Amino acid sequence: MRVFFDSSAFVKRYVREEGTDEVLLWCDQASELCLSGIALPEIVFAFCRLQRENRVSPLQYGHLKTTLMTDICDAAICDLTPEVIRHSIIGLEKNVLRGMDAIHLGSALALNVDIFVSADARQCVAATQAGLRVIQV
Repeated sequence: MRVFFDSSAFVKRYVREEGTDEVLLWCDQASELCLSGIALPEIVFAFCRLQRENRVSPLQYGHLKTTLMTDICDAAICDLTPEVIRHSIIGLEKNVLRGMDAIHLGSALALNVDIFVSADARQCVAATQAGLRVIQV
C-alpha cells in the first residue's frame, strides 16, 4: 500500500507528539512511503527550530536528520512536475490551502497513492474532496 505523508504528519515519526503512534502504524503498514520533495526541507526546518529552541541538542539534531535521510532512501519522493503543479492549482482553486499544502496534495495525486496522511485539517478536507482516502493524525 502506497502511503503519502505530508510534512505535518511525517515529522511525527521523529518527534513524539499527538498522532505519533498512528503515523508509526501507517509507516509500518506501507509497502512504500511517499513524500513530496518539499517535505524534506520542511521537516529539517522543524528539526532546526527544535534545536534553536533548545528542545533538542546538536547531537540529537544530527541524529534526527540522519535518521530522516536513512528512512527516505527507498521512499517515493515526488518532484515538482507539470502534473503536480496542475493538481496543486486545482486544489487551490477548490479549497482554502496554502501553496505548499497544495503541492503536497498535488504530489499525492501525481503519485497515485492509496492513503494520504496529514495533521492539517484543511489539507485533509482538500484531499478528501480530490478523491483520496485520508487519515488525519
